[in-house]
Amino acid sequence: MELAKKQTQAIKNIPTRLIKNKFFSFVFLLATLTGLLVLSILLYRIFTQGIGYINWDFFTSFASRRPADAGIKAAIFGTIWMMGVTAPIAFILGVGTAIYLEEYAKKNMFTKFIQMNISNLAGVPSIVFGLLGLTLFVRGLGLDRSVLAGGLTMALLILPIIVVASQEAIRAVPKDLREASFGMGATKWQTIRRIVIPVALPGILTGNILALSRAIGETAPLIMIGALTYIAFVPENLMSQFTVMPIQIFNWTSRPQEEFQYVAAAGIIVLLGMLIIMNSIAVLIRNKFQRRY
Repeated sequence: MELAKKQTQAIKNIPTRLIKNKFFSFVFLLATLTGLLVLSILLYRIFTQGIGYINWDFFTSFASRRPADAGIKAAIFGTIWMMGVTAPIAFILGVGTAIYLEEYAKKNMFTKFIQMNISNLAGVPSIVFGLLGLTLFVRGLGLDRSVLAGGLTMALLILPIIVVASQEAIRAVPKDLREASFGMGATKWQTIRRIVIPVALPGILTGNILALSRAIGETAPLIMIGALTYIAFVPENLMSQFTVMPIQIFNWTSRPQEEFQYVAAAGIIVLLGMLIIMNSIAVLIRNKFQRRY
C-alpha cells in the first residue's frame, strides 16, 4: 500500500520535474551562448583590427616607435627562449614530484600537508610568483633580467598545475596493470617506468602543454622580475635580456597612438595562433596514446 502511494506521488511529480529540467536546460544554454557571444565579439574585433598588419615584415621586424614599422620578432624569440627553460624544468620537477607522492610517499599527515599546499599553490595569483622570482632569482642568485630568471619564475608558476595534473593521470592507471607487472616479477621502478608512465603519459603531457599555454600568456610575473617592454634584439644566451609576446602587446596597448592598438591586435592574433597550436598538439597526443592503451 505504501509503495503504491509513492508510485502515485512520483507520477504526479513528473510534470514538475519536466518543467524544472527544461528551465535549467534553458539557463545552461543561455550561459553557454552568452560566453560564445562575448568570445565572438572579441575575436571579431581583434581580427578586423589586426589582420591587416599580419605580414612577413611583422614577423621579421623589431619593435619600433612608428606603428607601420613595428614587429614582433624579439617577442617571439624571447618567448621561445623562455619556454625552452620553463618546459624541461617544470616537466622534470612536476612529474617527478607526482610520481614520488603517488608511488613512493607514505600516506600520512606530512604527505597530506604537502598535497594541500600544492593544491593551494595552484590557485595563488601569478604576481606572487613574480615577487618570489624577483627575490630568489633576480636578487638572490644575481641572474638579473635574464631569460634564465624568467624561465625559472614561470616554471615555479606552472609547477603546481603540472603536479596536480600528473597525479590525476597516475591515479587513473588501473591497479590490475600494476598487479600484473608485479606478478611477472618486475620491480617497483620497472613497473613505474614500463607500465605506469606509458599509460599515464597522455594525461601527463596534456597537463604539461596546457600549463605551458598558461605560462605563455602570463605577464605579471615577468613584469615583476623586470622583463623589458621595448627591445630591439633577440636573446643570444640564457643570461640575455628579453621580452615576450604578452609584454610586447601590453606595451603597444599603452601607446597613445591609435594605430598601435591595431598592431597590438595583430600581436594578439599571433599569440592566439601559438596557443591554438599548442592545445591542438595536446589533443593529438592524448588521442594517439588513448588508442594505444
